[in-house]
Amino acid sequence: MFGDLCAAVVEVAEERLTGGPDAEALARLSGYVRLMAENTASDTERRGCLLAKGAAELAQHDPAVAGRSAETMTALLTLLRTEISAAQRHGDIDRAADPERLAALLLTVVRGIEAVGKAGLDPETLRNIADTALAVLPMPEGQKRLATESSPAREN
Repeated sequence: MFGDLCAAVVEVAEERLTGGPDAEALARLSGYVRLMAENTASDTERRGCLLAKGAAELAQHDPAVAGRSAETMTALLTLLRTEISAAQRHGDIDRAADPERLAALLLTVVRGIEAVGKAGLDPETLRNIADTALAVLPMPEGQKRLATESSPAREN
């Protein structure tokens, strides 16, 4: 069951992050980060994620859980890094920025949103965390993010 869940987590990321031109990479990244925040915000019963719970509680005692958790996080990092690199090629993210570090930041934000959401932070705060993480991605010098790249429900 844990392995199936891990596969599903990666599958959702693949569906959101792969394919399409470099010109749409930043939109794919933004959509994925916001989807993860929205999924957590809509979890009103605060059930959380079996991946997070399993890794936190079982990984130190179960090598299979530890290995599968690490594989899942590595796959997510790779997907995020690939999209960040595509956004860099298109000129939406500063080419001098390290895509590996930015991918690790976004992965930590996405997985952290789930943790603080389960702890009781309100949905609006979770959405703000996602938007803030996206806003701090380094832009090429002299460029500004377009207003259309912000969360549509929160413009105004």
